Amino acid sequence: MHILVTGGAGFIGSHVADALLEQGHSVHVLDDLSTGRRRNVPDQADFFELDVRSDAAAALVAEQAYACLVHHAAQMDVRKSVVDPKYDADVNVLGFLNLMEAGRGNGLKKVMLASTGGAIYGEPEYTPQDENHPVRPLSPYGITKLVSERYLFFYEHTHDIDWISLRYANVYGPRQNAHGDAGVVAIFSERMLRDQPAHINGDGKQTRDYVYVKDVVQANLKALDHHENGIFNVGTAVETDVNRLFDVLQDLTGTSIEKQHAEAKPGEQQRSVVGTKKIENEMGWKPRFNLEEGLKETVEWFKNQK
Repeated sequence: MHILVTGGAGFIGSHVADALLEQGHSVHVLDDLSTGRRRNVPDQADFFELDVRSDAAAALVAEQAYACLVHHAAQMDVRKSVVDPKYDADVNVLGFLNLMEAGRGNGLKKVMLASTGGAIYGEPEYTPQDENHPVRPLSPYGITKLVSERYLFFYEHTHDIDWISLRYANVYGPRQNAHGDAGVVAIFSERMLRDQPAHINGDGKQTRDYVYVKDVVQANLKALDHHENGIFNVGTAVETDVNRLFDVLQDLTGTSIEKQHAEAKPGEQQRSVVGTKKIENEMGWKPRFNLEEGLKETVEWFKNQK
């Protein structure tokens, strides 16, 4: 299959591109390198340094007639979306529509959207939050992902384009940018290995569902072969608070740095954990890595980067 992976120089997108190439697909990568890194792009993939909002990106999609769009390009910083919601919507909604409009009528058959389980549901009414949980995003970032999912429903019914939205929990693993992606696992790992202070925002009791990137890649491969449209959570259904995460990483890195607490971030979600029964039942996907296993591999990768 001829596939375009947007955000394919980034953390998750580059891993997905690697796996698609291993399966024998023809893969192109589109990334503006605002947070992605050129070295993450697989050598076998054709690379285009373009902004998803640009006329050039639209022209590429129209000319190449990709059968599938795997859309990971995004403004994904929740705090930045709060500060500048207009920019967030410009990239995440208008950029996405730019590609969709270019693809419809030009061979596009399927879209796989990297959405969010962490930011789209809001504070839980019950846990784990399954796909039927009310969606009350607390950030513009979560809102733009919800809007993008609604547009996929539109393109299905108006232009006969198949789609799957994968609502990721908090993804971590090798290649995560401790500065660009701002993932807490990457930030803690890098700072601990440098014996630099790693601050916990607030009391550290806020919880997240941490899912390893290799498991996320397998969910993408399952979704590519899945023939029913819809929304699927990708997580572990396990809540871990930041204090425990710190402790595990402290042990794995061998650092002597002690916990230091900073002020809580305004508006930060306190709990997030997604249910995975739907993707397990319909696609046969389950996470294979527990937190300790995934963090061990992640720390080893950061050690090699040092």
